[in-house]
Amino acid sequence: MEGINAKYVSKKISKTRWRPVSSSSLQQPDIFATGSWDNEDNSISIWSIGENGVSSMGDEFEGDPQLLCEYKHNGDVLDLQFLDQDRIVTASSTGAVTIFRHHHNSQTLSVSQLWERAHHYPCNNAPCTGVVCNSPEIVTVGEDGRIMLFRADQEGVLRTIEKADSSAIHAVTFLRTTEILTVNSIGQLKLWDFRQPGNEPSQILSLTGDRVPLHCVDRHPNQQHIVATGGQDGMLCIWDVRQGNMPISLMEAHTSEMWEVHFHPSNPGHLFSCSEDGSLLHWETSSNTDTPSFLQGGRNTSIISRSAIAPTGGNQSLINAWLTGDSSKGHLETTHMLPSQMLSVNSLDVLGQCLVCGTDGEAIYVNRHVPI
Repeated sequence: MEGINAKYVSKKISKTRWRPVSSSSLQQPDIFATGSWDNEDNSISIWSIGENGVSSMGDEFEGDPQLLCEYKHNGDVLDLQFLDQDRIVTASSTGAVTIFRHHHNSQTLSVSQLWERAHHYPCNNAPCTGVVCNSPEIVTVGEDGRIMLFRADQEGVLRTIEKADSSAIHAVTFLRTTEILTVNSIGQLKLWDFRQPGNEPSQILSLTGDRVPLHCVDRHPNQQHIVATGGQDGMLCIWDVRQGNMPISLMEAHTSEMWEVHFHPSNPGHLFSCSEDGSLLHWETSSNTDTPSFLQGGRNTSIISRSAIAPTGGNQSLINAWLTGDSSKGHLETTHMLPSQMLSVNSLDVLGQCLVCGTDGEAIYVNRHVPI
C-alpha cells in the first residue's frame, strides 16, 4: 500500500507509541518507541523516521524507521506510554512497572525507576496489563485486579485500590485528572474517582447479558464522557458514561480480538483499531469536513490536552456521528490501512498525520501521510 514503510525487526512487537510533540508546534512526530513480547529476549526500542536517524546501509528507503537505541526488558512488554519527552513507562508480564529514560545526546536508554512487584498474587507475580500517564502521576492495572497509583518522583506507592476487580483488568485510561476508566475480562467498564476513599467504583457499565472480555479503551480527546472500547468479539463499542450503563453504538469491526482502539488526538472524527485478525482499520465520520479549528492542534505531553473541554456546544455533528455510529447508513467510513496479512496487529498509535503499528509478523509499519 502506498505511503507505508515496513521494517522487519526479528521480534514480535507488542506495543508502539509516538513520542509526544509540542501542541504549539506544527511539527510531525519523528520518534517512536516499541516494546516486544513472546521472544527469548524482550526489549524496549527507540526509533526515528526523521533526519536524526542513524543512517546505515545505502539501500535504506527514505522514511524507513532507524533504530536509535534499545534496552533489554524483563518479561513481555504489555503496555508502554511516554510520560514526557524523555521518559517511557512500561508494564511487564512479570508485574513490574519501569520508567526508562531516553538520553537524546548519547542515544541510550537507562532505567530511572522500577517498581518490581507492583502487581502480584499472594505467592506469584501477576502481569501488569495497562498503564496510563498524567505526569508525574502513573496509573497501572493488572491481572490481579489491583489499581496502583504512582508518582514518577517518588519511590513508594501513592495509592492502591486493592480489590478493584475480582477479574483481570485489561486496560485503563484517564477521563479527567482525578478520574480513570478501566475495562475487564467480564465485559465491564468501571469509573474510578481518586478523590473518593474506599475501593468502590463510582460507576459500572456493561453489555447486558454479555461477559465478552474487553481488551482496550480510549477516551474522546475533547468530550470526556465519550469512550470507545474493543474486545474479544472484535466489536467496536461507543459509550456515553453520562447516559445509562449500556453502549450507545455497537459496530462490527474485526473478525477476531480487537487489541487497541484510538481516537485521533486532535481530529476525533477519525478513529483507528487493530486486531488479532491482522487488520488495522481507519474509521472516519462522514461529517468530518466541518471539523472546527479547536480540534486541529497537536497532542500535548500532558494529559490535560486530552481532557480539554471543547467550547460551549462543541462540534455536535462530530460527537453525534460516533453516538449514532452506523456504518451501514453512511455515518462512518472504514478503510483498511495495511496490506492483507495473517498475523496479529497488536498495537497502533497515531499523531498528526503519522501512524505506527506493530505485529506478530515481526514487523513495524509506519505511514506518514494518513488522510486526516
